[in-house]
Amino acid sequence: MAEEGVDALVLRPSPDFRYLSGLDGLDDGYDGYLVLTGEGPPTAAAGPREAAALVPGAARRVGVDPEMRARELFSLPVDAELVLASSVLAPLRLRREPAEVAATGRAAAAADAVLLAARGLVWFGATERAMARRLRAALAEAGCEETLSVLVAAGEHTALPRHAACDRVINPGDALLVSVCGRWDGHCAEVARMFAVAEPPEDFEAMYSVVLAAQRAALDAVRPGVTAAEVGRAAREVIDGSGYGEYAGRRPGRGVGRSHEEGPWLVPGDGTVFEPGTTVCLEPAIYLPELFGARVADVVVCAPEGGRRLSSLPWELCVVDR
Repeated sequence: MAEEGVDALVLRPSPDFRYLSGLDGLDDGYDGYLVLTGEGPPTAAAGPREAAALVPGAARRVGVDPEMRARELFSLPVDAELVLASSVLAPLRLRREPAEVAATGRAAAAADAVLLAARGLVWFGATERAMARRLRAALAEAGCEETLSVLVAAGEHTALPRHAACDRVINPGDALLVSVCGRWDGHCAEVARMFAVAEPPEDFEAMYSVVLAAQRAALDAVRPGVTAAEVGRAAREVIDGSGYGEYAGRRPGRGVGRSHEEGPWLVPGDGTVFEPGTTVCLEPAIYLPELFGARVADVVVCAPEGGRRLSSLPWELCVVDR
């Protein structure tokens, strides 16, 4: 806080809140705020006005939770410049302790188990929505305390990065993008794999091989001392060199931890330096509009010797026969 010139932090239940308090916000029955002034441990407050009363009157810069709602901000009567608390907390959250990495690994293992079981499900004639509902229930049964997202996209929908499962019927010859993301002990992990029903679409496997090569390149690039931009570039160079560059996903990865989407961002200009304990979701993708797309997602931890996958499912295309 001193380095950033921040005199106080005001947090609502959120990933930053969980990081500092060890509580899971509403899940622990607490819906108040935390205020940290640098003069002692965080202090609880019932609401924005109570939180503001705990901020020193001489404070000139106050860090507020990035997830704070507009009505909360307007109810926070402090005579100070408001900045994002992430300027203080994001660098600290990058340095994940072994217990945090282990919790992320358990979330990844639960996702692995769901996707492995998905290979034995009956996909013919089912709808995306129905299969997503089954996978959501399976993720809860695997032990995740919260299901953050489940994606089932079939056929041409695999080329839509933000597709939401709908009533499209899954048919033989469809490519399937299946992704699950859950939280375990406050930490998140996403795993995504590609399936094909009966047989892959024409030309799909050639394109998918490029996505896998990009994933390998990104994984090989992860090591202490490299930047997020360098890891992202390793994946993009493979896709660009294949001729699919204009169809690449907008980013080949992002950080995961207390939140399923946080820094570092594997995009040009992100100079965040990897260090042991940094965890990211590598997710290179290619989307061919109106035809098909492919994305593979794995959570990877930066270890002293390099990148290590926390999910263990094979990358090879899984062809389901029913």
